[in-house]
Amino acid sequence: MKAGSLSVRQEPVRVVPDRTQTERTVPTARHHVQSKRNRLLLFVSLALTAGFLLTSLASYFVSRASLREQIVGHELPLTRDSVYSEVQRDLLQPIFLSSLMAHDTFVRDWVVDGEKDPDQMIRYLDEIQQKYGAFTSFFVSERTRLYYQTAGILKQVKETEERDRWYFRVREMKEPYEINVDPDMANDDAMTIFINYRVFDRQGNYIGATGVGLTVYAVRDILARYQKDYGCTVFFTDRQGHIVLRSSNSTLVGDDLADIPGLEEIAAEILAGPQHPLLYHSATEGTVHVNARYVAELGWNLVALQPEGGKVRGIQRALLANLGICAFITTIVLTFINMTLGSYQRRIERMATTDSLTGLHNRQAFDILYSTMAQDCRRRQVECALMLLDIDHFKAVNDTHGHLAGDAILRQVAGVTRSCIRASDILCRWGGEEFIVMLRDCPLADARRIAEEVREAIARVRVLHGGNEVQITVSGGLTPVDPAEDQDCALLRADQSLYRAKANGRNRVEEA
Repeated sequence: MKAGSLSVRQEPVRVVPDRTQTERTVPTARHHVQSKRNRLLLFVSLALTAGFLLTSLASYFVSRASLREQIVGHELPLTRDSVYSEVQRDLLQPIFLSSLMAHDTFVRDWVVDGEKDPDQMIRYLDEIQQKYGAFTSFFVSERTRLYYQTAGILKQVKETEERDRWYFRVREMKEPYEINVDPDMANDDAMTIFINYRVFDRQGNYIGATGVGLTVYAVRDILARYQKDYGCTVFFTDRQGHIVLRSSNSTLVGDDLADIPGLEEIAAEILAGPQHPLLYHSATEGTVHVNARYVAELGWNLVALQPEGGKVRGIQRALLANLGICAFITTIVLTFINMTLGSYQRRIERMATTDSLTGLHNRQAFDILYSTMAQDCRRRQVECALMLLDIDHFKAVNDTHGHLAGDAILRQVAGVTRSCIRASDILCRWGGEEFIVMLRDCPLADARRIAEEVREAIARVRVLHGGNEVQITVSGGLTPVDPAEDQDCALLRADQSLYRAKANGRNRVEEA
């Protein structure tokens, strides 16, 4: 190797271009790509959101339909029938006891014998009450109209008194007994379910009415327990729709079906014995399901109301949770897509504007960069120049030493040129063995000096390849840039100057 020569290994010489220059000068292309990316992200976002939303809503509606089927087909009928069974069970013993009293020979004989000793009837009623745990027991004689009770003779019933009309109704009815709810005068007017049983002598003549009373609190407790356990409202109405019995914790407003908002519209169907599930809408409870049954023993309708809101709220919370999860997953997916697309976009931008061999801007980037430089020169009213470089006898180098040597020389020329020009200048690989330099804010005299420094620096380089020393020289064409002229005009002048440099012996710079 000659003294003063430079040995260059085969590893690539990485030339890092001024990326900020490129990023500042490709806003239109980047904006176009960014716009497409935003549209893609919007589409993916809408697709994911729509998919998750449809899935969640479908799940919600299916769950709500299943819940309604459960309420209508199972819970309400079960609650209604359970209440009916318990009420019926509680009424069976009083009905049986009243029947036993009405057919007791003592009662018949005592009445037929003229009711001579009232204490006998009073003791009998007291024994019945104590033995069977009845709330009250009674007998009313048709002959004397006296009302016998465990505490004694309560009163004499009269047709003119409102509170005595029950007896005269029982006297005229065809059925053997009735069940009605009335205040019990013998027990401080406590509301009582009475079983009123007609009594006949051996000839079939009506001789009075007997029976026992069951406090309504027992039935109310049943209704309250079911309302607490199942969240439903259970109550009894008479055949006219008047609410005759409800639980102590009932929230019903009004004393008649027609008084309950929403329920008044289906009151007639409830009283007629519905053949299909009923529902109505309440302002406070939303959708309310209705199930009813006629209780023949009482002559009442047993009505069960089940609000849907409390049960649906759980499904609604699940829907909101699903939507929250969907939003979280969508955000993660979109963030990942955005990061991935951004990474690919930056890689594609680098590939589109960077020469892979030398790491310099390529010809595509030059078109954008030149336009920006020209606009900057025109705006600031400064001088700029363009320099075109060509490696001398490059084809001969490739033919003699191979393309790997040619690649090493290209990388070395790029590195040396980059080290000689200013940070504000832009170096591009024009193609093949040609390079182009855009000298920003640079009068022609300064451009000439820079061009000579580049040429001399490259001429001092010696590349050692395969044991052979290769000397490098370049020819250059220099031209000032007129911001008002077309890019091709400046390139043509630079190319013509380069051609003159080649023609005048190479390893020189000519200017237009």
